Amino acid sequence: MLVVDDDEAVADVYASQLSGAYEVLKAYDGQTALEKVTPEIDVVLLDRRMHGLSGREVLEAIRERDLSCGVVMVTAVDPEFDIVDMGFDDYLLKPVKRAELERAVSETLERLGRRTAVREYLSLASKVAALRVEKNPAQLQGNEEYERLLERLRELESDVGDEVETRVEV
Repeated sequence: MLVVDDDEAVADVYASQLSGAYEVLKAYDGQTALEKVTPEIDVVLLDRRMHGLSGREVLEAIRERDLSCGVVMVTAVDPEFDIVDMGFDDYLLKPVKRAELERAVSETLERLGRRTAVREYLSLASKVAALRVEKNPAQLQGNEEYERLLERLRELESDVGDEVETRVEV
């Protein structure tokens, strides 16, 4: 696992909280993160707003390298509709409690072993949940990115079948 945050204290706390259960590496900037992300890394906890390379740029580089690791955005940035096209598995808003961090890592690891369609469905469901928390219904209704997100969820529903316990109401 790799924890990436340009606030060293935050990265150190997350790493400390998870080091009992996981082997944890740390990076305090995006460039170092990209040097440390190898096929052996299974989960990346990634801050979205960092000096130098942003979390979005790091995420894009990870996906361009075709690495199969899970990525959890852990950020103080309220989600906007731009998250629809970001390739993360989960989105957590700071401050994040230890139990929430552990849950996100555990669920992300569990997703890695699932079929691509199930993993995509769960990733999209996380985006819908993040947007529904931060946006009111009037902001969501008619938004092109949000509607595209819901449409893709509908398409995947029949494919994932009973492999997903909790469905997103679309």
